[in-house]
Amino acid sequence: MDATTLRQTQAPLKQRYRDDPGAALVTLRADGELDGSGVACRVRTATALAEAGLHPATGGDGTQLCSGDMLLEALVACAGVTLRAVATSLGIEATGTVHAEGDLDFRGTLGVDKEAPVGFRDVRLRFDLVTDADDDQVATLVKLTERYCVVLQTLRSSPATAVEVTTSGGGR
Repeated sequence: MDATTLRQTQAPLKQRYRDDPGAALVTLRADGELDGSGVACRVRTATALAEAGLHPATGGDGTQLCSGDMLLEALVACAGVTLRAVATSLGIEATGTVHAEGDLDFRGTLGVDKEAPVGFRDVRLRFDLVTDADDDQVATLVKLTERYCVVLQTLRSSPATAVEVTTSGGGR
């Protein structure tokens, strides 16, 4: 997709959202199935059924996806798509790779140390770009990628999150 095609594709969406801000609010959803055997959750993606389980550092055997890895993969995917969209819009040729890594102290999630955090302590995102863009163009590309990357901004802003439970069946 070139810059013209991207602009033509996005122009009616942008105008609609200017005219009707409520139309821009879209609720994304993800669903999982809790299997009765093992410690796993099956998550349906757009193209496959992914099975998440325990990370080896918490007792898993490494054959299932780790949700922490999936979070970093979502960050890489979002940052990569956002960077490519921004580069296309700016007319910058940029290819390469995107990397994310995060530090976890598994004492927290295993309840070994109540002072240890549950979740990532630090997350690092890195782009290794192949581009002829100058330093100012690369700085603009990265600044706009950071600004518009949904997953990165969500991690940085930590939105309000609600948890709800409904029950049915023989447990009562």
